[in-house]
Amino acid sequence: MPHGDIDIPEDIVTKAAFYANLLLTLESLLDDDQTNWITALSNASSLLYHSFLSFPLFFGVTETQTPVVNWSGFYLVSSLFPASSSGKAPKANILLLGPFNGRPACQQIRTVAGKGVCADAFVNSETVLVKDVESYPGHIACDGDTKSEIVIPLVVPSKIEGEPSRTVGVLDLDSVVLGTFDEEDRKGLEAIAELIVRSCEW
Repeated sequence: MPHGDIDIPEDIVTKAAFYANLLLTLESLLDDDQTNWITALSNASSLLYHSFLSFPLFFGVTETQTPVVNWSGFYLVSSLFPASSSGKAPKANILLLGPFNGRPACQQIRTVAGKGVCADAFVNSETVLVKDVESYPGHIACDGDTKSEIVIPLVVPSKIEGEPSRTVGVLDLDSVVLGTFDEEDRKGLEAIAELIVRSCEW
């Protein structure tokens, strides 16, 4: 079984190269015989978190030794989760906290536009890149240290012609530094999200 290599090679000095390496590493971790989304997202959130921590050129840690990317994880539609032992189904129209690395986070987010970065990315099925979370309407502050954020939707294409794709959740990354994420991050993380979607049964 392959293991994720979180030691970034010295010759990787650009974000484009960083994400290309990250994509190859994640691809090796996602086993074709194991398509459970919990398993895949657990490895993905850990690999992302530790890779950002190990890449000092753009990420790494702050002067106070706080990780620049302080949270990496997923929120998923409640319908993916099993019913409780009492038979009660999860609430509809919410995202539930999935696999992540970082401090404890909000357990559920309403899937209503204007109710935060994750909600907007999910409802619109579009990446939301926020340079300053304090200026984002409806931002939900799970961690007061977070200054910037990027959220990428997990969009599953339809296997039947004419039927729409469906968004099953979001990949969420937070940073303690203003303006951490840019268009290079958007491009790299959207490729990561697409790989995750292809590798799982939803």
